[in-house]
Amino acid sequence: MAKNIILLINIALLFLLAGCSGNLKPENLRGKWKYVKVFNPEANPPDSVSTMELEELKPYIEFTSDDRLQIIWGGKTLSKGTYHIEADNIRFKEDLGEGQTREFPFYVSKLTDKEIVFETVGADGSKVTAIRE
Repeated sequence: MAKNIILLINIALLFLLAGCSGNLKPENLRGKWKYVKVFNPEANPPDSVSTMELEELKPYIEFTSDDRLQIIWGGKTLSKGTYHIEADNIRFKEDLGEGQTREFPFYVSKLTDKEIVFETVGADGSKVTAIRE
């Protein structure tokens, strides 16, 4: 009986580990990703950016081959810095200027050839859905 329970636990862990990893690699991120949905769940009240505003301001995130990323909003650089993959998350080291940086994760919940869904947490946190251009 105990052997069967251990076997079932091991099988469950194997499926869990197989389903968690593998897709998040720098080469799968590279390129421009146009924002199609932005939701701020921690805002009071929760808020989202309208489709009209997204179409007008054309925000996107771009991952380059030299492990840099930039976020463009309304034709201007909103944020830039470097990134690396840590498990199934993107660790972003934002360049704040004058030698200052801050580091935080983008939690990736979905990544396909055409779509990425990621979020940051905290009072300013956002959940973003973007499509590859």
